[in-house]
Amino acid sequence: MASTNDLKNGMVLNLDGQLWSVVWFQHHKPGKGGAVMRTKLKNVLSGKVVDKTFNADVKVEVANVDKRDMTYLYNDGAAYVFMDKQTYEQLSIQPETVGDASHFLLENQDAIVAVHNELPLYVELPASVELTVEYTEPGLQGDRSTGGTKPAKLETGYTINVPLFLTTGEKVKVDTRTGDYLGRVTS
Repeated sequence: MASTNDLKNGMVLNLDGQLWSVVWFQHHKPGKGGAVMRTKLKNVLSGKVVDKTFNADVKVEVANVDKRDMTYLYNDGAAYVFMDKQTYEQLSIQPETVGDASHFLLENQDAIVAVHNELPLYVELPASVELTVEYTEPGLQGDRSTGGTKPAKLETGYTINVPLFLTTGEKVKVDTRTGDYLGRVTS
């Protein structure tokens, strides 16, 4: 059990038998009445986001979520297979659980897998990853970084919008939370 005053982003709460992750929280003291804690909660299994307001200093049940460092191995067609870095135990995770993280997964990539009662809840990737552009239309003379964008297919098969000057074979940095192009990688 924890107090609503102790809430932090990423904390997982057990409310009415369902697991909810804290996406955003704000302590609010209205002009009259007691202080309240406004929150935005995301259902860990369904992905549904709701706004919920708690009275300040109310006890809430914190779910015991084990975040494990894992390495993505491969997709066997039905599930994504991850390996625990400590125990070398392999864990098959359904595509629904992996979600949008699948757009940025490469073999042997590190990830954090959240597990509750031996049930994988979600896969967390680093904030950004470096991927190679597998195909994009060739740029034209005069294309500059301040111009428009064009679609580019990444090595994972996912398509993002990149600046006009990028060419096939270049490495780009991509935000895993939004899927946005962050910049070109020079090595």
